[in-house]
Amino acid sequence: KRRPRSASSCGSRAVVAMAPRREAGLLLLLLVLPPVSAGLSGYFGTKSRYEEVNPHLVSDPLSLGPGAGGSLPASCTPLQLRAVLRHGTRYPTAGQIRRLGELHARLLRRAAGAAACPAAAALADWPMWYEESLDGRLAPQGRRDMEQLARRMAARFPALFAARRRLALASSSKHRCLQSGAAFRRGLGPTLDFGGNEVEVEVNDSLMRFFDHCAKFVALVEENDAAMCQVNAFKEGPEMKKVLEKVASALCLPVEELNADLVQVAFLTCSYELAIKNVTSPWCSLFSEEDAKVLEYLNDLKQYWKRGYGYDINSRSSCVLFQDIFQHLDKAVEESKSSKPISSPLIVQVGHAETLQPLLALMGYFKDDEPLLADNYARQAQRKFRSGRIVPYAANLVFVLYHCDHVNASQQEYQVQLLLNEKLLSFHHSNETISTYTDLKDYYKDILENCHFKEECELPKVNVTAVDEL
Repeated sequence: KRRPRSASSCGSRAVVAMAPRREAGLLLLLLVLPPVSAGLSGYFGTKSRYEEVNPHLVSDPLSLGPGAGGSLPASCTPLQLRAVLRHGTRYPTAGQIRRLGELHARLLRRAAGAAACPAAAALADWPMWYEESLDGRLAPQGRRDMEQLARRMAARFPALFAARRRLALASSSKHRCLQSGAAFRRGLGPTLDFGGNEVEVEVNDSLMRFFDHCAKFVALVEENDAAMCQVNAFKEGPEMKKVLEKVASALCLPVEELNADLVQVAFLTCSYELAIKNVTSPWCSLFSEEDAKVLEYLNDLKQYWKRGYGYDINSRSSCVLFQDIFQHLDKAVEESKSSKPISSPLIVQVGHAETLQPLLALMGYFKDDEPLLADNYARQAQRKFRSGRIVPYAANLVFVLYHCDHVNASQQEYQVQLLLNEKLLSFHHSNETISTYTDLKDYYKDILENCHFKEECELPKVNVTAVDEL
């Protein structure tokens, strides 16, 4: 059995041993007490509801929210919208459901002789309704997420979503993404005929699941236990130990029977119940807000080292998508200059949190001054990198290209805005929420010209047991 790593044994430039993926064949531990809402919903990381980043949608799912007008001069007309979406709310995966079932059965057996343990008894009474056939599929709430997002997007950009404008709809091959794409189209209603042809959802894994096609990422990060050194160290650290001891005590279990993975799955089951059924699950009851912050950090550590700034290859592998976005923007600019109709005014693509997070890292968003590490939890309390704020269910990154009349210089004729989760993002080069297209391309010139997916993703030629590639 491999000994846990300490935080100090993880260098910021990890010497990464090539190791096969270890299947997480762990039980999932669930905890139960009478339902109570302890302000946990803001800490569910990538399992967060979209309403956590846009609270106004709770009372009005079609509201565009405060400041919906934007800051564009009246003389600017939108030419093209390119949206990269994360699928809507989904069910747990088959593996998660299977382990949850194992744990539920385990606590049922334990509860038979545990009358003095209310948490275990309450859990035994909880109906286990998840079935493996649900396996990460889109939940009914996920369809509503997408339909309502489509309606809000059409209301925000009515000129682009007008009838007989062409809509190009693409998706990853995962069922939840295909269903999300279809739900987005349904949300636009029957009045938009998009040129008379029913819109089909094109499968495009090379763009929406670029990470699967990047051999270097798969070998050195995805399938390499050592790449998650900081994550594993935090699981064994003092913050997680405190949460483990508290949960074990409430469940009347020896602390040796618990580990970070079991407690985290219990916490995420609390998140699923809220997102899917809009209920406070009895599983939530063992966690305080402080516990939730610790478990959010564990989730964020994994996102940071696997999809964010932890290793360059995480974000560099997304340049194929980034470059494709700009190729279509370029084409729209050329068509506009030639007074031709814009051939692709609307491009909507549905992928995953793992699609959006690396792309945003490539663009330099949500980067903290120091990396997320196992031993700097307290210092990262105000961190920018909070995955639940960046890529909740139904997260969306939208590029909007405008043509502007009455400008002082020709380079101001084409301008761009960027929205994340329907809020304007400031550009790094100007701290403004609008940029000339020329300035934006100039800022990202190196990525657009020098990031080559094939070369970036090639594995090192030499056959070594430890690699300093990352």
